[in-house]
Amino acid sequence: MTVHPPRVSDARVRRLAATLYGYAFLSELVLLYPLYALLFSDTGLSVWQISSLFVIWSAASILLEVPSGAFADAVSRRLLLALAPLVTAAGFALWVLVPSYPAFAVGFVLWGAGGALASGALEALVFTELDRLGAAGRYARVIGRAKTAETLGVLASILLAGPAFALGGYPAVGAASVLACLLAAAVATRLPEHRRPMTAAPATSVPAGAEVDAGADPTGRDGATDEEDLGWWASLRAGLAEVHADRAVRAAVLLVAVVAAVWGALDEYTPLLARDTGVGEATVPLLLLFTWVGVAVGGLLAPAGERLTGRGYAGLLALSAVALAAGALLARPLGFALVAAAFCGFQLATVLADARLQARITGASRATVTSLAGMATDVTIIAVYGGYGLLATGAGNGVAFAVAAVPYLIVALLLVVRVGRPTRPRPAGGAQPGGGPQHPGRAG
Repeated sequence: MTVHPPRVSDARVRRLAATLYGYAFLSELVLLYPLYALLFSDTGLSVWQISSLFVIWSAASILLEVPSGAFADAVSRRLLLALAPLVTAAGFALWVLVPSYPAFAVGFVLWGAGGALASGALEALVFTELDRLGAAGRYARVIGRAKTAETLGVLASILLAGPAFALGGYPAVGAASVLACLLAAAVATRLPEHRRPMTAAPATSVPAGAEVDAGADPTGRDGATDEEDLGWWASLRAGLAEVHADRAVRAAVLLVAVVAAVWGALDEYTPLLARDTGVGEATVPLLLLFTWVGVAVGGLLAPAGERLTGRGYAGLLALSAVALAAGALLARPLGFALVAAAFCGFQLATVLADARLQARITGASRATVTSLAGMATDVTIIAVYGGYGLLATGAGNGVAFAVAAVPYLIVALLLVVRVGRPTRPRPAGGAQPGGGPQHPGRAG
């Protein structure tokens, strides 16, 4: 009888991916998304109070991001992925049961905590499990499709929020949001996770870069080597140490922060940009739909994006930046086609930057390092918010969008310069900067 191990691995990869897509979709199927600002306003909150809630939300995410990543490395990433939507659901329930400023503030803290619990843990779990199955090269493809599933969840929530509100008002919308979170938590329990505690480590160590005989695998799990479970403090220290000591990892963290933050912050202002094109209020959502379609397509293009070289990745950023600036300055509805193309490119660039980071992490504190990238992204987003407010107030939304495209041009230029420099040899088993098309950001 002929045995086909690759088919077994393919089946497991497909099962992991399908579970991930379901989790991603349900996590973003929050019918409160398009309506929570109206809920705050209808409760009597002023614009200043609503803005302060956003600050509380961001602060909670930043403060909890790295500690939760270390917790995921120390305990269980799957456990945190199941807890994340439950914590978020508690916040949504609080909003609709006792609508008030204190309840909204606590709800945002819980929402920020839920996001922090999932951030880092999700990427680390997916990469680790794919690597265990010998399919680490599929990470960008899988995570890109997961991002598309999230986008589809947002689109579905936008489409369903109106009918749900018509049927039962804010309580119905809140109940549907809580239900989606509960379903996401249930799906998370089906995600695979293979970890081993430090006490179970083999007596003999294997030098870095050395080949391991699959028949002598210490884990006893299909010849795969599972990550070790460190304590919380040890995980935190190990993650921080890896970012501090490894310049390649540090550069990858910074690339994720810059690429993801700028367009992620601009997304909040696209309604204002759409209104400036002269269309009526009823047409604004249709223009925004262009951008969401662009984001969805960007995630699906990850397999093609993996073939980009370092210069190709820089070109992607540059072209997307030019499209963003041109579309914003056009100040016409047609310009949103260019904005959508830019968001498509930025989503693809974000997925590829994340894949680059995961490929460069070598230690056991993968979720901690990924959470550091998430925290850096959150901090950068807040800086973009402040800069955008100053620019838009004085020069308008179109100019603010165009100026926001400049950081991408700078990063693209730095990547091109880096590709042109001679590279120093890396230790055995390490990735060569700019070495090959597998991960386009390696040149950075």
